[in-house]
Amino acid sequence: MTTFSENTGSESGLPHHLGLIMDGNGRWAKKRGLPRSAGHAAGAANFKTITRYCASIGIRYLTVYAFSTENWKRPADEISALMSLFRQYLEEALRDFLNENIKVRFIGDVSVFPRNLRKLIARTEEVSRNRTGMVLNIAMNYGGRAELTRAVRLLAQRVKDGSLSPDEITEDLISGSMYTSGQPDPDLIIRPSGEHRISNFLLWQSAYTEYIVMDILWPDFKTTDLDRALLEYSNRSRRFGGI
Repeated sequence: MTTFSENTGSESGLPHHLGLIMDGNGRWAKKRGLPRSAGHAAGAANFKTITRYCASIGIRYLTVYAFSTENWKRPADEISALMSLFRQYLEEALRDFLNENIKVRFIGDVSVFPRNLRKLIARTEEVSRNRTGMVLNIAMNYGGRAELTRAVRLLAQRVKDGSLSPDEITEDLISGSMYTSGQPDPDLIIRPSGEHRISNFLLWQSAYTEYIVMDILWPDFKTTDLDRALLEYSNRSRRFGGI
């Protein structure tokens, strides 16, 4: 199997930071007469494949939307199945990614998750802390508005404490208060499933991000589909508001 960089002969056209909205697990399962939990399991398996592929072709930062702040509105049995799946995935990741040079970070308010899941999250981050390869941001209990609210509160507290003047608040300071502080903004966000929505994902960071929507449900999203999206991205002209 040839990779995007092998097909183009260069990694220069790759986004430094790629975002993925992993959407369509439930519809994938419904089409096959399976419970929604089966779709989430298939999506989790595909996530491993795509993550490894991104690292292998030279993506430096990958942010995946795993569980949003709005996902708590789903049925209790589905949420319970997702929590079990997250635990299973992290246990497997600690084993399967042991020799992979991928640094894992979690963005979002993970304090609300069960204690055993929080311990796995902390362990996964600790084990990969000193790795120098691709940074994998897993967005769990994440929402762009919640992230912005958190950033405003952090800066408001500094103003209240007297360590910051309102006049000193800049875009860079706000960016530095985001979960993705120190990372480049996403160059490209891909949304499989055909839905044309941002869905509260990286709202601040995606001001000039390129979007590609693909009519493929996430469990069916292949490395070849990613290659097609990357090729389309490499042919776009990014002007950032200029000419």
